[in-house]
Amino acid sequence: MSDKFVLSGKEFTSRLIIGTGKYRSFDEMKAAHRASGAEMVTVAVNRVPLDRKTESFLDHLDPTMQILPNTAGCYDADHAIRTARLAREALDTEWIKLEVIGDPVTLLPDNEQTLEAARVLVKEGFIVLPYFSDDLIMAKKLLDAGCPAVMPLAAPIGSGMGVQNPSNLRIMREQLPDATIIVDAGVGVPSDAAIAMELGADAILMNTAIAEAGDAAQMATAMKLAVEAGRLGYLAGRMPKRLYASASSPIAGAIK
Repeated sequence: MSDKFVLSGKEFTSRLIIGTGKYRSFDEMKAAHRASGAEMVTVAVNRVPLDRKTESFLDHLDPTMQILPNTAGCYDADHAIRTARLAREALDTEWIKLEVIGDPVTLLPDNEQTLEAARVLVKEGFIVLPYFSDDLIMAKKLLDAGCPAVMPLAAPIGSGMGVQNPSNLRIMREQLPDATIIVDAGVGVPSDAAIAMELGADAILMNTAIAEAGDAAQMATAMKLAVEAGRLGYLAGRMPKRLYASASSPIAGAIK
């Protein structure tokens, strides 16, 4: 079965996107990345050392992976725009995960500022992947602004609570059948990832769930399999839910 994940003209085999933060060592990060099978990795621009004379986590990334810089730590559109421009200079890429936080406690996104920044960055030629609340109308506005995908949250960043509003994701999938939807933030265990994929997400981005696991590489393997299982389940189509029982075996011709 051919089921490639294509984003802004680039083809990926894996539908799992991973991060680089919170690992206890570079070796642990590399092992988890290998186990995940991911082909895209996101990095916080504010962690990127401009002086490359000393060792950094960038030296431990698989060079074949697509780097997706992110604007984590930005609290308004102007800051995010400046950070994206810095990322383009430092990492030589037009790709940017746009993250504009609206509150330091919940780390929930500021959708209004995100949309404002997305419109500017798209006009400047960036491939903008915006992180936002799971809101259908905002998703439409971000797509209209020229974003090649939208990244609704499953739950607050780093919470590990899983998909809190499955109906919102399901509606988004049904109302935007041609859009690329990447669930970002809130996944805690493999079943969370599988549920998001079963709801029709095209991919999942996660960091903490793998980095803070007791065995990061083992969790990365589990997440890889969960994403694949959820995708297959979505494509296969689930059985209808019924209020009453339905016998598994036909009763025609049964002995009376």
